[in-house]
Amino acid sequence: MTLYFKLLLFTISFPLLASWDKRFNYASKFKFLFPSIFITGSFFIVWDIIFTQNGVWGFSETHTSNINILSLPIEEWLFFIIIPFSCVFIYESVKYFFDIKKYNGISRKIIIMVGTSLLILSFLNSERAYTFWNFLFCGSFLIYSGYKERDYHANFIVSYLFSNIGLLIVNGILTDGNFDFNFSTDPVVWYNNDENLFIRFITIPIEDFFYSLLLLLMNVTFYEKFKSKSL
Repeated sequence: MTLYFKLLLFTISFPLLASWDKRFNYASKFKFLFPSIFITGSFFIVWDIIFTQNGVWGFSETHTSNINILSLPIEEWLFFIIIPFSCVFIYESVKYFFDIKKYNGISRKIIIMVGTSLLILSFLNSERAYTFWNFLFCGSFLIYSGYKERDYHANFIVSYLFSNIGLLIVNGILTDGNFDFNFSTDPVVWYNNDENLFIRFITIPIEDFFYSLLLLLMNVTFYEKFKSKSL
């Protein structure tokens, strides 16, 4: 079992086991969740394939399986199922434990502000592929989400902040194969630093936090849209 696969199992273990907890009743929402994961994952997979083939990032042969589909190890395909599954579980947990809808207005303003800042930064870094496209995609979707107040904005922001705890653990290991908080010579996922800002939080490129933001926001957006149509 590869290191990458072990991290994915670790990530999904609790959300999967708790999916039938009556407090969240997460399993009953799978019919809305999995179409959202499929739509969002399709976008990210195409992006991932293009960037991998162009050397913007890549994967260690030591820490991933030899099963590759369109330049991506099978673990990377599973990433776009398991990570959203686990993050939307966090989102549903936030909705259960916190009553913060009254903050949707200010949350919308934060989303628009961050989206606008990312768009500006993207065009200031047009020569760096990861920075440019990541900030462009994330900024555009944030502004799309914030063009009107939505009843999930506050829950989304809080769930994203909680999800960063997992990101620091999982992505921290993925980007540093030595796990000693130094830059690794053989990380699970490596980055071409000519294509990013080379600003790292421990070992994690700063762009990854906005990549994660976009991944969660797209999943939550489609998830809530499918749920609303069922009412």
